[in-house]
Amino acid sequence: MSDGTPETAVPDRPEDGNEGGDRGGDRGVDRGGDRGGRPARGRSRQPGDGRPEKRRWTSLWVSAVALVPLALLAAASWFGRWVRPGADDWCFLPIVRDEGVAGLVGKFYFDDNGRVANALLVGAYAEFQVAGHQWFPLVSAVLTLAVLWAATVAALRRAEFTVPRGLPLLVAAMMSALFLFATANTYKTFYWPAASVSHTMPPVLACAALIPLLTARTRRGRAFALAVALIAGAVLATLSEETAIVVIVVLAAVFLLSFRVVPSPHRAFLRLWCAAGVAGTVAGALVLITSPGSVNRRHRFGAQTASLLSPESFARSFHSFAEITAIVAGTWQYVGAIAVGVLLGLLCRRTDGTAPRPSAHWPLLICAGVVVILVSGYLCTVIAYPVFRDRVSDPSANRLWNDYLLLYVALLVGAGLLLGLALRRRAWHTGPVRAACAVLCVLACFGPAVSLLRLDTDMQARAEKWDAQDRRLKQGAASGDRVLPYDRLVISGMLEPFSKGGSSYWPGECVAQYYRLDRVTDGSR
Repeated sequence: MSDGTPETAVPDRPEDGNEGGDRGGDRGVDRGGDRGGRPARGRSRQPGDGRPEKRRWTSLWVSAVALVPLALLAAASWFGRWVRPGADDWCFLPIVRDEGVAGLVGKFYFDDNGRVANALLVGAYAEFQVAGHQWFPLVSAVLTLAVLWAATVAALRRAEFTVPRGLPLLVAAMMSALFLFATANTYKTFYWPAASVSHTMPPVLACAALIPLLTARTRRGRAFALAVALIAGAVLATLSEETAIVVIVVLAAVFLLSFRVVPSPHRAFLRLWCAAGVAGTVAGALVLITSPGSVNRRHRFGAQTASLLSPESFARSFHSFAEITAIVAGTWQYVGAIAVGVLLGLLCRRTDGTAPRPSAHWPLLICAGVVVILVSGYLCTVIAYPVFRDRVSDPSANRLWNDYLLLYVALLVGAGLLLGLALRRRAWHTGPVRAACAVLCVLACFGPAVSLLRLDTDMQARAEKWDAQDRRLKQGAASGDRVLPYDRLVISGMLEPFSKGGSSYWPGECVAQYYRLDRVTDGSR
C-alpha cells in the first residue's frame, strides 16, 4: 500500500490525491522537500495514489479492523442482561423506590458524600430498579463510543486532516474497548453502575466537554464552548473528586503549553476556555467539600485535612501509585492504543493533499503528557488513600484508576500518531507497518474478549441464583415473615452481606429494607 490511499472522512475542501512533494502555495511551510521543489525521500507521489479502488480498499480494511473492538463492545453490552444489584446498589434501590431521585440526592448531599450530580445519575438508572442495572452497560458503551468518535472527528477537522472512512471509528472503538475492558476487574469498571457513575463515566463526560471547543468557529460557538466548560467543570466536581483533580491538572498544563505551542490568534480564547473550566470545577468542588455529606464522609473514614496531607499519607500514596503504574504499564493490551495512533499518523493527510509532519514541539508535548498523567494519577491516589488505604493499589479496586486511565489511553494514541508521522517521512513503503498495527489492534482485543466470556459465565450463574433468592425473599415478605436468611452471591470481589467471615453485616440492612424485612440472616449458617 502506498502512502496516498486515504479517502476523506472529514473533508473541508476538495482533494486531488497528491500525497507528497512540496506545494509552492502551502502557506509558505516546508513540507519536507528541498527549496528546488524536489520531494523528500519516501514522500513522493506513488503510482495509483489517487485511484478510487485504492481509496476504497483502504477504507474497507480499516473498517474491517474496526469491527473487532465494535464486536467486543456489542458482546459486553449484551452480557449486561445478567447484571444484578450488589454492594451499594442495595442501598440506592429502596431509597429511589420509596422517595424518588430527589430522596437520593438529599441523602447524598446531607449524609453520604455530597456528590449531587452523582446522585442524579445513580437515581436515573435506579429509577428502573433491576432493569436499570441491566440496561446500564449498553448505555455506557454507546455513550463512550459516541463521545470518543465525535471528539476524534472534531479533532481531525480542527487539525485540517483527512483520513480514510472508518478510521475515526476505529480510533474511538479501540480507545473505548481498551478503557473499559483492558482491566483486572471489568465487572467493577463496566458492569457495576455505581462504580461506573463515579469513576468510568466522569472522564468520558470530561472528554465530551472538549467537542464544543474543537468545533467552535464563530463568536456564538466560542461562547457556547465557554459555557459548556464552566458547567461541565461544576458537574464533574460534584460527580467525582478524582476526575475533578485530573481536569484541573490537564487544564493547567494546556494553559502553560499554550504560550509555546498554540498560535497567537487562538491563544487568548484557549486560555479563557481553560480558565472557565477551572472556575467551574473549583465552584463545584466548593459545593462538594462544604456539604454535610462530605463532612460526614471525611469524619467516617478519618480523611480530615490533617490526615490527608500528612507525610505518611503522601509516602504511602506514592508507594501505592508506583504499584498502580507498574500494573498499568505491564498491561500489554494498551499497545493497541499506540498501534491505532500509528495507523492514524500513517493514513492521515492535510486537506490540501500534503503529508503532515510531526509538530516542532513534539518533545515538549511528550514530556508534558508524561508529567500530567503522573501528577494527576498520584493526586487521585492521595485523595483516595484515606478511604481505601493500601487496597487502593489492589487490582480489585482498579475502578479508582479509571479517572485518569482514559487520559492514559488518549496519550498513547497521541504518541502513536507522532510515531506514525515520523515513520511515513522516513519509510519508502509503510504497508508492512500498517499491517502490523492492524494485527496489534486485533490481538489487543483478544485478551479482553476471553475475560469477558469467562465473566459472562459467572454473571449468568449469579443471576440465576439471584433471581431464585429474589423470588424467595419476596414471597417470604409477602407471607408476613420479618427475618429471612440471605445467601451471599459474590462476583468479582463485590461486597455482600456477612463478609469478613460473617462479621460484617453491611449491606445487610439495605437488603432488608429492599425486601421490606426487619433483618436478614446469614444463609450459610
